[in-house]
Amino acid sequence: MKGIAFTILNQMVEETMGVEAWDEILDRVRPASEGVYISSDSYPDAELFAIVGALSEMTGKDVDDLLRAFGEYALPQFARRYPVFFENVNAKQFLNSIQDVIHVEVKKLFPDAQLPDLTYEDPAPDRLVMVYRSPRKLCRFAEGLIQGTAEYFDIPIQWTQAQCMAQGDALCRFELHFGNPD
Repeated sequence: MKGIAFTILNQMVEETMGVEAWDEILDRVRPASEGVYISSDSYPDAELFAIVGALSEMTGKDVDDLLRAFGEYALPQFARRYPVFFENVNAKQFLNSIQDVIHVEVKKLFPDAQLPDLTYEDPAPDRLVMVYRSPRKLCRFAEGLIQGTAEYFDIPIQWTQAQCMAQGDALCRFELHFGNPD
């Protein structure tokens, strides 16, 4: 996993709980990296999952809830770091650009990046279906990114997850509706 995920998680923990909490997590996990993350480097997925697990133990919050909160927090951080991907698009266009625009650019910079695979269906102007596949099964993080997108673009996004890798399905199918419900 790219270091940017770790640096953003570190920032989230320090902002919400303080630097002491991040230090305590690192003391519990004792990651091989020693908690020193460079955004462009890669680190073992297990390290991220261990950090989130330790955070869950410390806070009593469910791992899935923490991953969702992490995704929601990460979206505006990505926008701040990579504003070009957020310019001149709406929420639907942004989400629909992740695979064919953002992931393509990430691969140019980091050929070793292991990115999720996204496919799309576009059934109506106010709807989008996102199909997510990843061996990491970070669908809860993806849910948070969707919510973060809604907040960033200031538009309600209602969604259902018809299929979920965390529930044993081969993929996650997010069915999104943009705007207020009918």
